[in-house]
Amino acid sequence: MDYYNVLGVTKNATKEDIKKAYRKLAHKYHPDNRNTGNDSEFKKVSEAYQVLSDDKKRAEYDTYGRTFDGGMGGGGQGFSGFDFNGASGQGFEFDFGDIFENFFGGQRGGRRAKRGRDIAVDLEVSFEEAAFGVERKILISKVSFCDDCGGSGAEKNSELEKCVACQGAGRVHEVRKTILGSISTTRECSRCGGLGSIASAKCKRCKGHGVEKRSEEIVVKVPPGINDGEVINMSGRGEAAQGGIAGDLYIKVNVKKHPIFIRRGDDLIMDLDIKVSEALLGTEKDVMTLDGAIKLKIPVGIDSGEVLKVKGKGIVSIRNMTGKSRGDLLIKIKVRTPKKLSKKAKAIIESLKEEGI
Repeated sequence: MDYYNVLGVTKNATKEDIKKAYRKLAHKYHPDNRNTGNDSEFKKVSEAYQVLSDDKKRAEYDTYGRTFDGGMGGGGQGFSGFDFNGASGQGFEFDFGDIFENFFGGQRGGRRAKRGRDIAVDLEVSFEEAAFGVERKILISKVSFCDDCGGSGAEKNSELEKCVACQGAGRVHEVRKTILGSISTTRECSRCGGLGSIASAKCKRCKGHGVEKRSEEIVVKVPPGINDGEVINMSGRGEAAQGGIAGDLYIKVNVKKHPIFIRRGDDLIMDLDIKVSEALLGTEKDVMTLDGAIKLKIPVGIDSGEVLKVKGKGIVSIRNMTGKSRGDLLIKIKVRTPKKLSKKAKAIIESLKEEGI
């Protein structure tokens, strides 16, 4: 996704240009806009603004075509305003709605659409699982839509009646007299919870709330090539809101370190110790890769510090999932010099010295 194209600005756009473009598009696509609201486009616009309005993230994006914290930020600072509580399922609140009160008067068709809380959890995967991708199941305790009534709060086949307190508007208009004069305010109707209607027969399972707290098993698809600290966004898998839409689930992936390999982009780096004789004469060595052991040919006269490349034995490129391209395995040779020599070995070395080797 090209963030500049999403916001309709050029790469040399100023922060003010980006802010103006964001406000215009956010107004257009916000779900509270009955005419042009689009939840998917709104999220794209918000993601683009989050990256391009931050100098550090924008610099990373301009250089590498992405940010190294999954676009959301990671490692402490990136989730500014988010409260990580581990994999317990207790998350953070993250609601764009308040920003747009001035645009829509806080209403949609007479009442503001509700949005459930977003949830953030941590997920630990092995180095190999991050390299090739994996499906993992996580159990989260959260507020979900009632299975019996589907979130309506009404028993099946029961009718919804217009709320008499707000006359179906979902909000109540109040006028208060103060020393400064009369102040007009609008608040959510407490009788119907802002829905504008009340069920003639409440759902027995959720007692008319439309939502209930329960544990839910969620399948998380970790894509191949994901980096440590990157975030997977599962839209609509956060907490539910009666009469509204569910929030999102954000999964921060923590990748375990590997005992042999170090990752650098899509390439893997490892050290390989060889003997002096193997460096002089050349040899074949069994080398472990993520795909299993291979035979590696050590050329004659190799120097310590030289790097041998095995193509296609690195990490699956997360930027090119269609072609399934992979990085390389880079093997750094370390010639191991013996600390002690036998008389025979010492004599051989002396003879090599005389030969100028």
